[in-house]
Amino acid sequence: MQTRRQVLAAGAGFALMSRAQAAGPQELILGYSMAKTGPYVSLAAANEVAVDFAVDEINAAGGINGKRLKVVKFDTGGEPRQAQLAVRQLAEDGKALAIIGPFSSSEVRVAFPAGDRAGITQMSMASSAPSLAKGFRFAFRNTTDEGQVIDQVLAAIKAKGLAAGSSAIAFASDDTVSKSIGITVLPTLLPKHGVPILGSVDFQLNAFDLSPQVSRLAQMKPDIVGLGAPPEGAINLAKELRRQGVSTRVIGGTTIADPDLPARMDGAGETMTIGTTFFRDVDQRTRTFAEDFAKRAKAAGLARTEPNQFDASVYDIVYLYAEAMKLAKVTGDPARAAEERVQIRDALRALKNYPALEGPISFDADGDAIKPVYVIEVKGGKWVLLDKRTAA
Repeated sequence: MQTRRQVLAAGAGFALMSRAQAAGPQELILGYSMAKTGPYVSLAAANEVAVDFAVDEINAAGGINGKRLKVVKFDTGGEPRQAQLAVRQLAEDGKALAIIGPFSSSEVRVAFPAGDRAGITQMSMASSAPSLAKGFRFAFRNTTDEGQVIDQVLAAIKAKGLAAGSSAIAFASDDTVSKSIGITVLPTLLPKHGVPILGSVDFQLNAFDLSPQVSRLAQMKPDIVGLGAPPEGAINLAKELRRQGVSTRVIGGTTIADPDLPARMDGAGETMTIGTTFFRDVDQRTRTFAEDFAKRAKAAGLARTEPNQFDASVYDIVYLYAEAMKLAKVTGDPARAAEERVQIRDALRALKNYPALEGPISFDADGDAIKPVYVIEVKGGKWVLLDKRTAA
């Protein structure tokens, strides 16, 4: 007897095959491994809007090499096993030339090896645990390691002369990137910037009551609390810090780069400082993107209409692939799929300071994006720019 998962997977494969067969010779196909459902939905749900936005713009401008760009989608639900399955189905049934995604560090750990075996490039928009693309032939990340991001956050705090005489660490122990931040990134970076660590606390992702952890932080009285958690963990921590009257600056990286976070904290979290690779008020281009994105997100019925850094990242991924396809003179001929997948990868590696929405983008030897980091803090219930830096 087939399980429901098997039936769904078979159905997804049939749908991908049907769409691929329907693709005419005038189309170039990208696969999209998305986390539209699952544990990352608050950060990833609107990514699809950004992908469709970029595709519409590219096609309206004439497409790529005279051909229309088409995207075949697979919802992984944020599950690593499904991300691995997505690679095979998008590459084989979907006939994709390259893959957008997957989203999370947990998914990337199994999807990148699968991509190497299939000989197809993947580019993640969010997986920010250190060194995940290193050693793979077809792996890219349009994201920045949390270590590099938080390094710039601490550098900005020091440069601005903000209180940083002592610190503590808080992290979610059951999430790959959050745990990495808590046990590897922060214990390395805080001493590097001359900030003594007084202690650490950990919690589960689904924990709502953080009073025991905050009580311990209150006893330490740190100037800074380094946080490894998704937005929900930041909200719970900030509210409990306020409830217990603990005054400290919470710092973090891209895992809590939610544009709606100040509003969601409901007055808590003042001075929270994070690094992000997108900020809507950088220039007119980013402001226009944010305005147009909001219209599309509203039309799609999404609760969040303000773009976050992952929306901007995935938008840029589509354009990065489009540029690589253009430079490689990709034809989309099925008989040349293996060859053209390699050409797309090589063209991406050669890109230098591509003028993306997020800022100039290049890729290092490990396939990770080199791009600006915007250090922002909560002031008066909204994010404001503290500093603009470039990760080393």
